[in-house]
Amino acid sequence: MTDKKARFLKHGRETYVEDYGNFVLKRPLPTLGEEARISWLAKQHRTKDITDAIRAIGNPTYNIPQMYFVHDGDLQVLEQFAPGVPLTAEVYHALSRRQKYEIITSLASFLVDMNESRPVGEVQKYHISGEIKFSRLDSFVSNKMERWFTKNEVQYMGAIRDAVGRFEYETCQAWSHCDLNTGNVLYDAENSKLWVIDFAEADYRFIYRDIFSPLAIELDICKRVYEMYKRLHDNSRYQMPGVKNGAVRDIMKYRVMVALLRRFIKASDDLRINPASIKSEQNNDQKVMFMREVMNRIRILESLR
Repeated sequence: MTDKKARFLKHGRETYVEDYGNFVLKRPLPTLGEEARISWLAKQHRTKDITDAIRAIGNPTYNIPQMYFVHDGDLQVLEQFAPGVPLTAEVYHALSRRQKYEIITSLASFLVDMNESRPVGEVQKYHISGEIKFSRLDSFVSNKMERWFTKNEVQYMGAIRDAVGRFEYETCQAWSHCDLNTGNVLYDAENSKLWVIDFAEADYRFIYRDIFSPLAIELDICKRVYEMYKRLHDNSRYQMPGVKNGAVRDIMKYRVMVALLRRFIKASDDLRINPASIKSEQNNDQKVMFMREVMNRIRILESLR
């Protein structure tokens, strides 16, 4: 290993990576204290158990990097290198119809395998408002929004807030990746392969979360992923209505809406009531413009119902 030239890559808040071509060597950042290093090591063992289990299914339609070993004494992890680039909207929309279909199939296959690799929970009611900082949205719309937005805009976002606060649906908990975004799904165009990485957040979550994930929303493939998922999953374990079912359409709409509202809330947190400089005023203007763009996307989403 030492006779090969490594490329140093800082990775995340607590890990750095040495790239050796076909594999990578991971270590905790030297700035971490003893307790943090022990926690880091436990995460690596947990991730190895999770990835070993999903790899053991042997589904050839997607790829999971193999973790070769976790060395406790040296605080090292040797892992297979995952080739490819982050699967962004720009990358996806430049692909052929066949490549897009392969990606949909790969992603849906991974989701089914992940969800069905452990027992699925009982059906229960789920309130989607728990996935956003709802109290901050409520406070902003009720107390501050009128400083930057028109009365009609405030009323509209009040109605959206109320609708999200009321919305609930029936679902069940299933073993899930929980962090499917464009940075954790890589596409290797040379071999037409999809790689799923970073299982640190894997846990039991309500089943539609990963199907209508930030990745699917970014690529605008929620409906296609759901249709493929329904075709592939074991219907005897849990029922999945057709994509034209009104309840499913509402779930998809509100899950996309929640993703947009996260961006709206984050931008609202950056607004300054009394900007102290021209730069702060310009920042406010940019945030308000961005938030109006988010509101327009929500309006479009509403019109598709």
